[in-house]
Amino acid sequence: MKEKENNSYIGGLIHGITSLLTGMKTTMTVFCRKKTTEQYPENRATLQLSDRFRGTLTMPHNERNEHHCIACGLCQIACPNDTITVTSEMVETEEGKKKKILAKYEYDLGSCIFCQLCVNACPHNAITFSQDFEHAVFDRSKLVKTLNQPGSHVEEKKKPAAPKEETTK
Repeated sequence: MKEKENNSYIGGLIHGITSLLTGMKTTMTVFCRKKTTEQYPENRATLQLSDRFRGTLTMPHNERNEHHCIACGLCQIACPNDTITVTSEMVETEEGKKKKILAKYEYDLGSCIFCQLCVNACPHNAITFSQDFEHAVFDRSKLVKTLNQPGSHVEEKKKPAAPKEETTK
């Protein structure tokens, strides 16, 4: 009986030492790795984000300010926390047929969880995520965007921060 306890004690000790050495090997590998530090916001001009990064929901428009949204509401249904509100209206075409068009497409950036379910649900690729990620505001109402407004698709070009001039004395 004592021999069996000794074998289990020694086996447990050896297993503990090997797992400790495995952890130490991982720690030393990470410790010796070259460090990379992003100097944000100074590096805005050269900042590289992943292609899969989900920033702000946008509705791409062409040069005539037309978009692909048909106001089907699938993105609104797919959204798990009611971030998107699609308002549509019925209009009559020249042929006398009734057609549903998009009246207002509201997106609440403050409650979005960036899950991309709305983009995946859209059958016409009318919405997509952009690379814009700076959303700091003092008023939450500024986070509610109307995506189908004229000019709402134009991304503002942000000027890189000017280098600070050093004065020599």
